[in-house]
Amino acid sequence: MNESTELARRLVLALVAAGVEHVVHCPGSRDAPVAYALHDAAAAGLLSLHVRLDERAAAFVALGLGRGGHPAAIVTTSGTAVANLHPAVLEADAAGVPLVVISADRPAEMWHTGANQTTIQTGILGPSPHLRTDVPAGFPADERLDALVLRAVTAATGALSRDPGPVHLNVSFREPLVPDDPWAPAPPARRRVDPARTAPTPLVMPARTVVVAGDGAGPLARQLAEEGRWPLLAEPTSGARAGSTALTDYQGVLSGRPDLVDAVEAVLVLGHPTLSRPVSRLLARPGVTVVTDRSRWTDVAGVARVVAGPVELASVHVEEPWLRRWQDADRPGTATVKQQVCDAIWQASTRADAPLLVIGASDVIRSFDRHAVPAATSPDAHANRGLAGIDGTVSTGIGLALGTGRPVRVVVGDLTFTHDAMALVRGECEDDVDLQVIVLDDHGGAIFGGLEHAAAPRPVLERMFLTPQGLDLPSFASAVGASCLPWRPGLLDEPIVGRQIVPVELAGR
Repeated sequence: MNESTELARRLVLALVAAGVEHVVHCPGSRDAPVAYALHDAAAAGLLSLHVRLDERAAAFVALGLGRGGHPAAIVTTSGTAVANLHPAVLEADAAGVPLVVISADRPAEMWHTGANQTTIQTGILGPSPHLRTDVPAGFPADERLDALVLRAVTAATGALSRDPGPVHLNVSFREPLVPDDPWAPAPPARRRVDPARTAPTPLVMPARTVVVAGDGAGPLARQLAEEGRWPLLAEPTSGARAGSTALTDYQGVLSGRPDLVDAVEAVLVLGHPTLSRPVSRLLARPGVTVVTDRSRWTDVAGVARVVAGPVELASVHVEEPWLRRWQDADRPGTATVKQQVCDAIWQASTRADAPLLVIGASDVIRSFDRHAVPAATSPDAHANRGLAGIDGTVSTGIGLALGTGRPVRVVVGDLTFTHDAMALVRGECEDDVDLQVIVLDDHGGAIFGGLEHAAAPRPVLERMFLTPQGLDLPSFASAVGASCLPWRPGLLDEPIVGRQIVPVELAGR
């Protein structure tokens, strides 16, 4: 067996043994040994394989798989292909999502020679990877490779570090790149590191506490708020925006009721809050306690006390009028058409059989945040809030659908959709997904209308900030083989079948 084939096959088996169930592969020549090995492993039922042309979109598909609880690997060829992974790697690092990057490379003797598609790939992804190493051509395809892969996957999942994120293995292959013989792999023995477990930390908080639940906070935030009868300020993707203490327009309360803000004795923070300046100002006050299950946490002002999760309330002193005052002040203003649509989508997403929800960045998620009325349960909602970029949102939804096998509804603005529209192209050999993309089309970057840039002269505002595009969504849907459905009453009650685009024309276009 040639050394590249032997290395690639052992690498794939080591990934499976370490718990990687999904691999996204981008076609190329230098990564061909891995391609052959992945194809045979998928045929043997050892993993699920997804092939994507564009490395940038493919990386966000892998990120979506990780968001859905399935740590995924992405495999690329050498050269610019690797650099295209960087946006998703940055998001995975900031959001704490496992992602295993495997880049194929020329052997070291070809570096610094000007050889085709050869660049220095070690460190190309900057400081974001939690582990990065070279696997040189000819590396022993034995237990030493298994150990290296296990170390990388353990770092990616944060099983021991409590800091999940991306890792990067740069693997060099010499020619020949084609296997000499067929391969029918057997399932490898499991080699995984189980997460460390800790007992809940007792927590004592004063009666006039406010709970802030940012992205990924989870149901613990709701539980603590309800036990303490504290106002719950929960972002849409917190997993906690539900129940008897959750507010709808908490931003409005924070901005309009300084008497309530001044009366706050303590703020309990879970997850990664990023959506509003009023919350940022609240978190800059004394008396902030951050509960975190990662080795990194949100404390922009640098004033917080940090407590490792999980936690439980050691004692509860309820001051019932405290919660009622916040609830009485929670009176959202008249909703725009966009905000009404977002609330309708939110309510539909609370149903037990609802699709998973992915929310785009910028003005869309803020429309949910101001007007999505909390219900008895919180939707299974996701967003790329680590760095809050608009790129890769559709691809992230595709990854969630592939990993969970469930329908996914993606809600984005027209610019966010345009940025990742080509992710809806499907390879003829690839499985389709049930994915509905609702495009809230207000003809440009609506978020800038609420920032200081709105005061710019109209020609400057429109060209440099709003940047309206001319994408014909029905024609685009036809070109990529997706359905284009009109927004109508009852649409949210219908099943999602295949790839769907739903344009929503908004006033002011």
